[in-house]
Amino acid sequence: MKIFKPAIITLIVLALVVGGLIVKTYYDAGEFKEIAPHFNAECKAISGVLSSEDITIDPKTGLAFISSADRRTEWSNSSHVQKGAIYGLDLNLRDPELVNLTADFAEEFNPHGIGLWIGEDGKSLFVVNHRQDGHFVEIFDFKDNKLIHRESIEGALMHSPNDVIPVGPRDFYVTNDHGNTSELGRLVEEYLQLARALVLYYDGNNFRIMAEGLAYSNGINLSPDGKTVYVAATVGQEVCVYDRDKGTGALTLRHTIDLGTGPDNIEVDESGNLWIGCHPKLLTFVKYSKDPEELSPSQVLKVTVQKPDSYSVDEIYLNNGEPLSGSSVAAVFRDTMLIGSVFDTRVLLCKLRQ
Repeated sequence: MKIFKPAIITLIVLALVVGGLIVKTYYDAGEFKEIAPHFNAECKAISGVLSSEDITIDPKTGLAFISSADRRTEWSNSSHVQKGAIYGLDLNLRDPELVNLTADFAEEFNPHGIGLWIGEDGKSLFVVNHRQDGHFVEIFDFKDNKLIHRESIEGALMHSPNDVIPVGPRDFYVTNDHGNTSELGRLVEEYLQLARALVLYYDGNNFRIMAEGLAYSNGINLSPDGKTVYVAATVGQEVCVYDRDKGTGALTLRHTIDLGTGPDNIEVDESGNLWIGCHPKLLTFVKYSKDPEELSPSQVLKVTVQKPDSYSVDEIYLNNGEPLSGSSVAAVFRDTMLIGSVFDTRVLLCKLRQ
């Protein structure tokens, strides 16, 4: 029996290590959190979308742009994916209705993250589009209440784009939510919490890596003065704050905001505050991505910029998966907040109390 003792001890130690890693993974993913739903206002669901993974609002007009795609079918690698769309929703109306703004776009369309550019010559919407022939950023010009396609941009560095924020008529930042390109590599990257995701910058001609070492870089947005870039690190459960060089596009990490939850998309209001759709239980969200019966909590955080590198974080909304599951974005216009989801076929329209 003595001969086998070292082997038995090794197995016990290995089992303890593996068990510890599993417990740590569940803990880090928020699976032991208690969810106490709250929101001091009324919300109503607006149906008619395939999903509402990302939403951005024109602060001047109150027109919301909603990215809608058949996300669950797309993730299952099915060949029967319904064509996506960008919907408009006029928040000035008492009972706004969804309008398909990309009905004339004839190409394959599976929109993901979106970003609005407002320039002297008009407005353009930049859209991450996952096509069978690759990943693209589509640029649409907004004219006559329609999105008119201008061009498609692709590049070898942009292998897993998630969200995009334009900083000019053709230049933009885009997040690669994984550093690995293989399915196995991406899976290992997620579950081992490896910080290998990137932020790319397209200067109108070429892509360059501007930030590295993020644990699943997801939503990205810009301060109103254009000097600061915010990036959500979902697995890292933080927002990374970068100084931006407007001339070169270079990003310098200045600060990180610890959230203790999985941030998805970031919207910035006119005062410069961040509104973030979050996943408080990341592994539950993964289950929900595969099974609509496995509801995933929805959470909205507001990050108030008090002064440089000083932020307060307030939880504005929390539910246990109903009436909206797997929230990914919150966008605000005046007293109205829209909450979107990666998979649900509805968007929540809520009135904020001042």
